[in-house]
Amino acid sequence: MIKVLIIDDEPLARSIVRSFLQEKPEYEIVGECSNGYEGLKSIDALKPDLVFLDIQMPKINGFEMLELVDEPISVIFTTAFDEYALKAFETSAVDYLLKPFSEQRFDRALTKWKGTQQKDVSSSFGEISKQPDDHLRIVIKDKNSIKIIPIQDVIYLETYDDYVKVHTNEKTYLKKKTLTYYEKTLDRQQFVRIHRSFILNLNELTGIEPFEKNSYRAALKNGERIPISRSSYGPLKESLGV
Repeated sequence: MIKVLIIDDEPLARSIVRSFLQEKPEYEIVGECSNGYEGLKSIDALKPDLVFLDIQMPKINGFEMLELVDEPISVIFTTAFDEYALKAFETSAVDYLLKPFSEQRFDRALTKWKGTQQKDVSSSFGEISKQPDDHLRIVIKDKNSIKIIPIQDVIYLETYDDYVKVHTNEKTYLKKKTLTYYEKTLDRQQFVRIHRSFILNLNELTGIEPFEKNSYRAALKNGERIPISRSSYGPLKESLGV
């Protein structure tokens, strides 16, 4: 049996997918979820072979949920918004069903998924393209819970191997992203890259201090000091209007 999980906040949308699948005895619906929180837990617990996933959902959207999934999964997106199609395929999604979709179109998506399985093609959810809320918040999986960090609570971002350390007054979190991603995404009037390893929230800056020969450090409200590269010193002063 092929295990299928349906994640959509609309009961009617879930029922349509369910009705199409019920005509196909080789598919077993192992669960239905109404938001990304439930979806993430169900993926971890049920290990579905295929997930039908809505994008616009409350709390966290479909893209944000995928970023928090530990293992690659096969996904067919189901959404009423065609502007997310490119982003969906950049996540290596199997297919993208635009609501309302017909059973014939639904069946083509299943056929496409079967083809990827025969070729042993796995999905990979790494650096997903910029999303509408990325400049407002950072969504993080923290042990068994999901943490939504308002962007104004971020003190600075620091590169850490294949992750980014998100420093807040509460604690430091790890996010599977790159510093370059956030450099392109965040408001450049507030978040400035001051070093190849650091992006600083200018609201947390209390001063610039000399450090060793011809170098400087950023003094922060929390008492920390982080380095400023020589190439970033001029742009930082410009951002401060100095």
